Amino acid sequence: MEIHQIKYFSALCETLNFTRAAERCNVTQPSLTRAIKQLEDELGGPLFHRERANTHLTELGRLMRPHLAQVLSEIEAAKDRANEARKLERSTLTVGVMCTIGPTKLIELIGALRRNYPETNLQLRDAKGCVLQEMLIAGELEAAIFGLPDPLDERLHLMPLFDERFVITMPPGHRFEAFSAIRCDDLQGEAFVSRANCEFHDHVLQVFAQRGIVSSQSYLSEREDWCLAMILAGIGIGFTPEHAAGLQGLQSRPLIEPEFVRTINIATVRGRPYSPAIGAFMREAMAWRARGCPAPGGALRAA
Repeated sequence: MEIHQIKYFSALCETLNFTRAAERCNVTQPSLTRAIKQLEDELGGPLFHRERANTHLTELGRLMRPHLAQVLSEIEAAKDRANEARKLERSTLTVGVMCTIGPTKLIELIGALRRNYPETNLQLRDAKGCVLQEMLIAGELEAAIFGLPDPLDERLHLMPLFDERFVITMPPGHRFEAFSAIRCDDLQGEAFVSRANCEFHDHVLQVFAQRGIVSSQSYLSEREDWCLAMILAGIGIGFTPEHAAGLQGLQSRPLIEPEFVRTINIATVRGRPYSPAIGAFMREAMAWRARGCPAPGGALRAA
């Protein structure tokens, strides 16, 4: 069975006229008739009743039509994917990533994109979540990975990837090391090493104030690696996303009563057409999410 035979069959099903079907397929009528006859021989019977003014499908033809239509559809889909893959060659994809998201959790997703689309140049832009929203809407980014405690702009389409809780990080020997989990009330009087760009900072302070929890800030930095190093040195404890890249020896425990959890999304602009590159990225992201968003290891682990 040849592809052109299936195309001729489809055209004849739609026109029920050999002359018009041949014109649609840009072939001579004898060529189309010959191809249909070969298809009938292969399938074991006539597909059309040939009448001067009333050509119509036989029972076998009606039975074969949906199957051959599906074959033709799969062929066209494969061609579209192949064309898309060619367009992806040497393309650049610019994706924003919220600065407080550690790389460990996303490595598997980025690796899958690299394996399946090696010619695509992925550029990651690091910024605060609110800045990423502005960049995305302005067209500076094709997609952004972030999550905020407040509702996001209604112009954005969100695809949730995973939920990430916050944990308390501490140096070895801290009193919290003996805890299996830490209640917010346990944080009374503790000194914190703080990240300047923490999107949950104001929300956490508001919860602490409502519960009468008094804490202090011992160190403030925009750099996650410096914050973690200061925690390890005993300068203070940290309020840290559980999948942040950690330092060897750093301890962490779940924070409960209440928990703080953020949803990490991939955001795109509603109604804005996808480029082939962002289309490929979204497919890889959906496949990664379906696998449970696996991480290769190395993230902070609560005991």
